Amino acid sequence: MSGERFWLLLSDKLGDNAQARVLAAASGLPFAEKRILMRPEYVLGKPRCRPSLHHVDLARSDPLEPPWPDLVLTIGRRCAMAALWIRERSGGRTRIALIGRPRPGPFDLMVVPPQYRVAEGPGIVRLELPLMRADPAKVEEARGRFSHLADLPRPLTAVLVGGATRPFRFGAREARALAADLLTLKAREGGTLYVTTSRRTGEAAAGALEEALGGAAQVYRFRPGAPDNPYLGLLAHADRFVVTGDSVSMMVEVARLGRPLAIRPLPLRRDPLGLADRLLARLRDPARPLGRILSGTVPVSAPRDLAAFWDYLRARGLAVMFGEPFRPPAPVRDADLERAAAELRRLAGVPAHGVVAARAEERS
Repeated sequence: MSGERFWLLLSDKLGDNAQARVLAAASGLPFAEKRILMRPEYVLGKPRCRPSLHHVDLARSDPLEPPWPDLVLTIGRRCAMAALWIRERSGGRTRIALIGRPRPGPFDLMVVPPQYRVAEGPGIVRLELPLMRADPAKVEEARGRFSHLADLPRPLTAVLVGGATRPFRFGAREARALAADLLTLKAREGGTLYVTTSRRTGEAAAGALEEALGGAAQVYRFRPGAPDNPYLGLLAHADRFVVTGDSVSMMVEVARLGRPLAIRPLPLRRDPLGLADRLLARLRDPARPLGRILSGTVPVSAPRDLAAFWDYLRARGLAVMFGEPFRPPAPVRDADLERAAAELRRLAGVPAHGVVAARAEERS
């Protein structure tokens, strides 16, 4: 363990961890995984991004101790803070590659999904699609476990429901509006509606949605850790999908399946905080002159523009907006993943032909 040159810094967020592992595997570098868990107040709380471990539950986390690595790959604000702390302890020697929203700080490589508006610049790789994807082996296992879904009247339309998140609102009223749209779809096209909520949906919204749908749809209400969650089974069996526009992960996982996808937008928040968020996003937009002045090469906090992401998926032929006819999606190509992997190898000082040697050195 003392010879580990490359650390993959992970957290308790399974989706983030999966994306980081995809890039680590594509690079071919022998990463050692270091898992850090957050103190209770920072599981959802977002501390300011700075070199620190004050938000980390050190007793439950893997030890972070010398010898310090040459390179850390990580994702998200909380892990980025730990990576910056590691660099400080290494005397500035450790390099950092960060996936996700660009953060303030001296990161050497930023791998940026398309929902974040960020100016081009050195040390930035912009992804065509976020790196999340459903595990094919788990989807196939769920195909057998949820084989009864294959017997439902077709088309089987899976409706994957997210919930309120900046800048969207989704309460009981919005849930009833979604139900009305889904009932119209079923009346027009028949088949089976299978609706599943998620961690962010909230009990009030989930209850209103189920009540408004009545017996016209099968509804699964999310429960943490429940073994009967049909999400993967629906990925295996559904003919087409409706996904609420707040959930990048669900949109991208469906798009990578090669199945028809319709995006159902959620309404924007109208409270002062929601309006302030949208104003700040416009001010920091690197496509605008003022945004370039305020942000420099990399925004202080790159705005997330999900409406632009919906348009992007439509333009690439990967999705339609709800109400438009479903259509078979275009194939997904991941050339940008190899570009990011190549930049990661360059940052590590290991050319592609040297990956095998690096693995051998790590094992010695």
